[in-house]
Amino acid sequence: MIDLTGKTAIVTGASRGIGKAIAEKLSEAGAKVILIARNEERLKELAAKLGNSPYFTLDITDREKVKEVFKEIQKQYDIDILVNNAGITRDNILMMMKDNEIESVIDTNLKSIFYVTKQVLRKMLKKRSGRIINITSVIGLMGNPGQSNYAASKAGIIGFTKSLAKEIGSRNITVNAIAPGFIETDMTKDLSEETKKAMLETIPLKRTGTPEDIANAVLFLASDLASYITGTVLNVSGGMYM
Repeated sequence: MIDLTGKTAIVTGASRGIGKAIAEKLSEAGAKVILIARNEERLKELAAKLGNSPYFTLDITDREKVKEVFKEIQKQYDIDILVNNAGITRDNILMMMKDNEIESVIDTNLKSIFYVTKQVLRKMLKKRSGRIINITSVIGLMGNPGQSNYAASKAGIIGFTKSLAKEIGSRNITVNAIAPGFIETDMTKDLSEETKKAMLETIPLKRTGTPEDIANAVLFLASDLASYITGTVLNVSGGMYM
């Protein structure tokens, strides 16, 4: 069993879906988990469930607010694990895609990772240890019609992950990404049955993934079992992408 007792983790987008499952899994393994999301009501509920975990209501696209909140966090906590999970979709074909549908997805999914990671990096470099885990998507690897904005943001995360892993590997900090496939979350529940059936036909394991499947992968990468893994994209898609 993986034991993260004594470790402190931050999870962004922690109020629901994959982020919630990740927070719960890390907490079960003994880590103190700091929850970050925009929905305060959901954060409060999860924080109570995890034994009064600290939480911060934050729009991670607001660079100055990120600086302010993370300054406060690091006054109180020494961060060992960062999970950049927050993400949104605004699907549309490119010819019909509005500027705000492009900008909001890039800001939330990609630019925010720069803001957040930069805030925790100085202390990780100083203590020469840390785990940074970025949630990307198989869509960033394979593309998908109507999701050029989302695919671009998720592909950007992969490039970010590999570059940062090379920058800071000598300080014993690992940087990895997880690429979920078709996972049952709020982001996918509104898909038509026809669309879901078509997607299932592309998955060799013939089932959709669960948030817990992604959380298990995060737990592994956050642990000492993954101490010699960095710059990697762990594909958790049931074989949807190979």
